[in-house]
Amino acid sequence: MVRAWYMDDSGADQRCPHMTDPPLPVNLDQLKHIGILYWMLDADQYETDEHLATIRSERGYTYGDIIEITPEKLPNYEQKIKTFFEEHIHLDEEIRYCLAGSGYFDVRDRDDKWIRIEMEKGDLIILPAGIYHRFTLDEKNYIKAMRLFVGEPVWTPYNRPAEDKEARQEYLKFLKTLAA
Repeated sequence: MVRAWYMDDSGADQRCPHMTDPPLPVNLDQLKHIGILYWMLDADQYETDEHLATIRSERGYTYGDIIEITPEKLPNYEQKIKTFFEEHIHLDEEIRYCLAGSGYFDVRDRDDKWIRIEMEKGDLIILPAGIYHRFTLDEKNYIKAMRLFVGEPVWTPYNRPAEDKEARQEYLKFLKTLAA
C-alpha cells in the first residue's frame, strides 16, 4: 500500500525520505482530493493482469512501455535524475506502475506544500494533467516502471512557472470544484 507524507525542508540528498519530525502522513483520500488516483496491483502478473487491462481500457491507455532507472541501465543517469527532479507539469496524465524497485513522486498540495509519495512494487499511480510534481529514486537507486499513455507517448515537461498552460488552468478549476 502506498505511503505518503508532507516533506521537510532539509537540504539533504533528494533520495532521502524527507519526512517531517513528527511525521505528517497523507492518506489516499487526501491524495484523491488533489486528483491523484492509486491502485495496488500484482506486479508479478502485469502481462496478464485483468485489473490492469480494465484500467487501461476504461482510461484509454493504448500505449505502454517499461523503463528501468538505474545508473547501469539509463544513459546520462545523473543528468536524467536531475531533470526528473525539476518541478514541472505535463499536458496529459502521468501514469506509472512500479514493477520492481522504488522511488518517490513529489506533488504540490492545494497550499503549494510538497507531499512525497513512496512508490514500491505493485503501486500504480495517476497524476492529473497540470499538477506540479517531480520524481526521484530513493536511496536504492533502482526502479522498473511501466509508463502508460493515451495514444503516442509525450514526455514534454513544462517547468514551473507554467500557469499559462491550459492543463494547469483546468487542474486549478478541478481543485476549485472539489473545494466547493
